[in-house]
Amino acid sequence: MVRFATRSKPRALVRALFRIGAGAASACALLAHTPAAFADTLPVGVELPLTGSMARAGNAQLEGIRLAADLFNKGSGKHQVALTVVDDEAQPAKAVSAVEKLASQGVLAITGGYGSNSVSPASEAADKAGIVYITSGAVDSAMTSRGLKHFFRIGPASGYSKAVVGQLNAMGVKSVSILASTKQATTDLSNEVSTQLRAQGLTVTVHAFDPAMTDFKPLVNKVRLQDKPEVLLMIAYENDYIGILRAAKVLRPQLKAVMGAWSIVTPKMTTDYPDLVSNVIGCAMLPYPADFGTADGKAFVQAYQAAYHKEPDYLAEFAYVQSRLLFDAMSRAADAGTLKQDGIATELRAKPHDTLIGKVSFAPNGDNPAFLNNMAQIQGNRIVLVWPKERATGKLNYPALPW
Repeated sequence: MVRFATRSKPRALVRALFRIGAGAASACALLAHTPAAFADTLPVGVELPLTGSMARAGNAQLEGIRLAADLFNKGSGKHQVALTVVDDEAQPAKAVSAVEKLASQGVLAITGGYGSNSVSPASEAADKAGIVYITSGAVDSAMTSRGLKHFFRIGPASGYSKAVVGQLNAMGVKSVSILASTKQATTDLSNEVSTQLRAQGLTVTVHAFDPAMTDFKPLVNKVRLQDKPEVLLMIAYENDYIGILRAAKVLRPQLKAVMGAWSIVTPKMTTDYPDLVSNVIGCAMLPYPADFGTADGKAFVQAYQAAYHKEPDYLAEFAYVQSRLLFDAMSRAADAGTLKQDGIATELRAKPHDTLIGKVSFAPNGDNPAFLNNMAQIQGNRIVLVWPKERATGKLNYPALPW
């Protein structure tokens, strides 16, 4: 567990007062006149997979959260957030334990979470403790039907399925093979995408695989010999993508394109696996190098580059957006004196928010129905937005394969 404190001066002043022999009454009197004392610090928990199978995504999110805290603290003259970070190791039980530990330490809200299997029980634990839990790292459609009052999500599955189907339609694809992990979120997205595509008359074959699978050659061979689709669509997670792409590079099915869902088209994947991910298409809000037309967007990129000496990816962007929304809501609730009366949740739902990912407006169930992702393609050492047309930063390479 790592704690990032933002204010130490009030405590230092108290210790100094007692060291010089001031009485308790005079110490309290002086402290009462100290600006921005204890009440201005807003403790926030961060629960993420910083090690384990989801570590790449978790660490990218942590960068966005830290940046959000830093910019909020620099811009707020009255309130400061203090982060306490806990690694859940991508384990559901440890995610719940992390939330319970953070709650016992007095955090007012939690930002983070990655993977629906971990976020689902963790957010239930937070709701039981009466703590707001906000995420962009889970898309299981059942999450917002649990009646939780303190759960918020900026990127539901519908925004991913619309993007994937929209891209396939723009390509004029007639047949798709889907390799989908049997985890809940991936199963949900696979079902949603396949249902929409079949309703449009496409030929769709789905191959579900256990999350523990490491040898994907048998599945890829079925795609190559039996399905013979135009496009291979992977709906899974980072380690799965690498295994599938390695098998496909050996077996070389006759395709026109390879696509993925989340966590595939990122600068980190481009850097770590250049021989596997070239020409892969997937969901991504940001091009690489990052480019924004708005002042807020340009400021985000500049601050991120200054802090981390690299370009941001969409995972960091999502985490930044959810955290700024949370910190601003906490600040307003503190001003209204409602921090302890569900004021944070009320402030999050109070109005639509203009953000780096577009309009965010939380429904009563905590979801953001306005969300729509982009589709992007890895082209050499660049990530190019290719769908929707009005957000495109380049032209799609098609047909084009990683091998």
